[in-house]
Amino acid sequence: MGFNDFMKNLSGNRFTGLQGGRHDLAFMRSLQRDLKTKEATSVPLDKLQVVVFDLETTGFHPDKGDQILSIGAVKVCGRHVEDEFYSLVRFAEPLPPLVKELTGLEELELIEAPEPAEALAQFFKFAGASPLVAHHASHEKAFMTYASRKYFRTPFSHRLIDTSFMYRIAEPNNPYVRLEDCCEHNQIPITGRHHALGDARLTAALWAVYVEKLQEMGITTLSQVYERLAVIR
Repeated sequence: MGFNDFMKNLSGNRFTGLQGGRHDLAFMRSLQRDLKTKEATSVPLDKLQVVVFDLETTGFHPDKGDQILSIGAVKVCGRHVEDEFYSLVRFAEPLPPLVKELTGLEELELIEAPEPAEALAQFFKFAGASPLVAHHASHEKAFMTYASRKYFRTPFSHRLIDTSFMYRIAEPNNPYVRLEDCCEHNQIPITGRHHALGDARLTAALWAVYVEKLQEMGITTLSQVYERLAVIR
């Protein structure tokens, strides 16, 4: 599947979970049980359902008070888009000027957005027990770990796959780090940068490219991805 087909597939999907109800602790407990039993490492990459996501935040340190402002996600099975999710997250303080300029977010829309626990619960309902994918995922992991404990009193237990896992194997001499550079390297047009859903779409397109590249190398499951990473580290 070429990039144009991938983006056409993206544009045809609907938005989900913009206005959920109160967060459901019973659901979160059930999800934790599902995560313990779900095994994704042996599923072929071209049949593996993942949720590619991105967060816009006020900074980099949730333990020092930085907060999530928006969540964007794209559900992908193999290299085919199935659905999308986007939610703003309530934030009742003035935005840092750089964040406001970078993301285009406004205080008025954030003050009317769902509470953090509600937005996060809707995201977890969208994702279910599917593995999560993010570009250089340490940022997303830090915020999800902190938020899961703060709002739901549960660990963040999702399998989190970093896109760098893929291109470190497929292109070990690839010097690119930033999302836009990785996309340009793979002829993926840059649109919607620094918007949570826009960045999730770009990362999903990048995921699709590297799933195909790894399959051409004979690497067909996550288990094989991890085995190859262990060798090259």
